[in-house]
Amino acid sequence: MINHFKKVAGVIAVMLSPFFILAQGTLQDYQRAEALNGQLVNSVHYAPDLIQWLPGQHQFLYRMQTPEGEKHLLVDADKKSKTFDTPAFQRMQEQNKLAAAGWDHDDPEDDSPQGKMKLSPDGKWLAYIKNYNVYIRSSAKNEPEYALSFDGSEGDYYSPQITWSPDSKKLATNKIRANKPHMVYLIESSPADQLQPKLQSRNYLKPGDALAQKQPSVFLVAEKKQLQVDLSLIPAQYNLSSPEWRKDSRAVTFEYNQRGHQEYQVMELDALSGKVNTLIKETSKTFINYSGRNYRYDLADGKEIIWASERDGWNHLYLYDGAGKLKNQITKGNWVMRKVINVDEKNRQIIFEASGRNADQDPYFIQYYRINFNGSGLKALTSENANHKAVFSSDWKFFTDTYSRIDLPPVTVLRNAADGKVVMPLERADISPLIKTGWKLPEVFHTKGRDGETDIWGMIIRPTNFDPAKKYPVIEYIYAGPQDSFVPKNFVTDSRGSLHELAELGFIVVQIDGMGTANRSKAFHDVCWKNLKDAGFPDRMIWIKEAAKKYAYMDISKVGIFGNSAGGQNSAGALLFHPDFYKVAVSSSGCHDNRMDKIWWNEQWMGYPIGPQYEASSNVANAYKLQGKLLLILGELDENVDPSSTIQVINALVKANKNFDFLEIPGMGHSLGGDYGEHKRRDFFVKHLLGVDPPEWNWKQSITVPKP
Repeated sequence: MINHFKKVAGVIAVMLSPFFILAQGTLQDYQRAEALNGQLVNSVHYAPDLIQWLPGQHQFLYRMQTPEGEKHLLVDADKKSKTFDTPAFQRMQEQNKLAAAGWDHDDPEDDSPQGKMKLSPDGKWLAYIKNYNVYIRSSAKNEPEYALSFDGSEGDYYSPQITWSPDSKKLATNKIRANKPHMVYLIESSPADQLQPKLQSRNYLKPGDALAQKQPSVFLVAEKKQLQVDLSLIPAQYNLSSPEWRKDSRAVTFEYNQRGHQEYQVMELDALSGKVNTLIKETSKTFINYSGRNYRYDLADGKEIIWASERDGWNHLYLYDGAGKLKNQITKGNWVMRKVINVDEKNRQIIFEASGRNADQDPYFIQYYRINFNGSGLKALTSENANHKAVFSSDWKFFTDTYSRIDLPPVTVLRNAADGKVVMPLERADISPLIKTGWKLPEVFHTKGRDGETDIWGMIIRPTNFDPAKKYPVIEYIYAGPQDSFVPKNFVTDSRGSLHELAELGFIVVQIDGMGTANRSKAFHDVCWKNLKDAGFPDRMIWIKEAAKKYAYMDISKVGIFGNSAGGQNSAGALLFHPDFYKVAVSSSGCHDNRMDKIWWNEQWMGYPIGPQYEASSNVANAYKLQGKLLLILGELDENVDPSSTIQVINALVKANKNFDFLEIPGMGHSLGGDYGEHKRRDFFVKHLLGVDPPEWNWKQSITVPKP
């Protein structure tokens, strides 16, 4: 009897304990997360999608979800009218499919020593590669051929990417000194069409590998003469673009990126004298951020050039004359020119995207502007405190503007492109179906970073059954790749990583853009230089601590982290370099040692030649430092990151006698782990952050949107 009362008292004590009252990670939580996945689909109404202007007209089409289903609308900007028109939308979609099917998929940078014959603009000549050299012959039948080059060979050949001058009197191409391929081998263990494994291979250059070296060459047809660029002018190439002709056939231009990404030039080869001029030269003590941000626009056949540069510490536009002399800076200030949308040569104006001009707004929000070539007349075309996305008519008279934030549903209007004034409202999104699910709007949060001056921005996500009286472990979703910024700025129901679903298990989930990522100042970005292990962690930890000061329910004694690819490197690195703060990590498809990953991405940020900085940032070299709980996830057919990068981490952890978990998924490529990996990740966090055993895998899952 006494034992019975002791047992009952024990049960009551457990039920009344804080752990029981605050129970999280239950089967009900998992099932609610799965249900949320489906409930988020089509739960935002009146948010236009696929806005497309009709060519040459002031009319456009779009589709949107409504309570009655999908609707298609046709808008006339001149009449300010809006009508339902499904047939017109369907015709537009069919035209898009036909255009995509007819697209020429030839790779303009395919420099393999084979290629098609190229007909001259006047139709009189054919140019082609034969025996690794450049040949021409008359387009008439039975005419003799002429060799224009004689020094081509298997390892030093002329590219088939031959371009004729507009006057048909000259042609240009690059001579290629080939590099040795770097083959990566993958074993497909469980192919669908046979029992035995298959071996796959691909050419995958890595940091330090030899690169092809190119020499621009111009050939004068009548004289059978060759003009070449002196290779001493373009040494140690990382890349050299294919030559492009001026419209008057006077010269070709090409762009030269020196290996190390610290010198970049726009060069011109005169097609008569053979003289080579440098029109623009960029240098940097760290790196030139050309990846996806390089912009050049030649005006009046090269009489002027618009060029983007970070030379003053921010990405801005500059105007050069045809001889390469700087005329003026076009955009200027402590903000970022993000993208040129249109160059109006007649009126000498530019429409562009920018962020950071409004001191009272999130510095990542895109706004639209118009400016004159001489830098005068800067005019904001949008201004609302949100992230904007514009789609312009073909004559640049009107544009649709959809603006939103993660905590503001989309608003869509039609604007006049001259001054940005609203011509007519179009749609205001209704998220009431979403709110009825219990879904919580993310919160935007920012605080000062490591320098005490720079604002660091991120977001906080809470579960639908959020209770401020509870304590919630914190999980950070990380991707700190320097090529961009990553915290969503538009309204989204969920983001990559299924963060809202993960929160349902009983977590606060955060995402942050720390120093070292893009779309801020160059100084902000340069933090990553030769130091990818930094990953903005000093800023991230400050951010989470400051958020926890504001919200006591954030338990930062239990912080987890996960990410994929570069985020896989970051998340594993959190336990190696910052184990006092991060306790649990799940790393998917990680590029754990930058010497093992793709050449362009890693040499861009880690520098060349390969030096000790690579090992300092390596999760392999530092695996012995592991503290906390680590789960590694890997697809055996990862086409983006060499799978051996993860296996080498495993090898180092085994040798260091470290305890960790590993999941390899047969047949899977570069991913977060898919649905199975997602389930394992959730279990891992539940077990090691909440301290409870995850529910058995004996319920029927209901996954509406498969995981990446």
